[in-house]
Amino acid sequence: MNFNNAEFKFACGTSEQLPMSTLPEIIFSGKSNVGKSSLINKLANRKNLARISSKPGKTGTINFFEVENFHLVDLPGYGYAKVSKCEKQRWAELMEGYFAQDRLFCMVVQLLDMRHKPTQDDLDMIQFLESSGLPYIVVLTKKDKLKKSEQEKNLVMIGDCLKKFKGIRLFPFSAQTGEGADSVINTIRNSVEEFYMEYEEE
Repeated sequence: MNFNNAEFKFACGTSEQLPMSTLPEIIFSGKSNVGKSSLINKLANRKNLARISSKPGKTGTINFFEVENFHLVDLPGYGYAKVSKCEKQRWAELMEGYFAQDRLFCMVVQLLDMRHKPTQDDLDMIQFLESSGLPYIVVLTKKDKLKKSEQEKNLVMIGDCLKKFKGIRLFPFSAQTGEGADSVINTIRNSVEEFYMEYEEE
């Protein structure tokens, strides 16, 4: 499994545009400007595979990237207050349409900003993942923007905020240094391998 071979496949702005699911899907979810594109680029060791916007809420499509035998799926960011009501409704339809389809869901990589407490939107998303039974991990972005003492303090704080979700796995990550990327890659690799093993057994 070589993330360096990742390539952009297509973008979908409505649920009707979503292609048939043919490969296991590793899904990246998080609020606007949390660093999803930066994480994807670091995992693939590419600078511009996923476009990084300086304006929160600008990316309103579900973007698919193919990595050998699975897809990375970059969901549009949620929780940006300045987006119009019409645009929020379109995003909601797109997200609901995606998760309602019969797709090869493999694992969700849920991103949280390590500098802050999880927002209500973050908690709602994690609760949705819990309720749906989708396997997921939580990547804590922006680690490099905190001092070491702050990192340890915030890791405890976030863990406390998420304590009702039993067995949750937290992965601190820095897009600047790449710290934590290998752990995320290994977890994705294991998830895809387990998916194919279960698929073959069926």
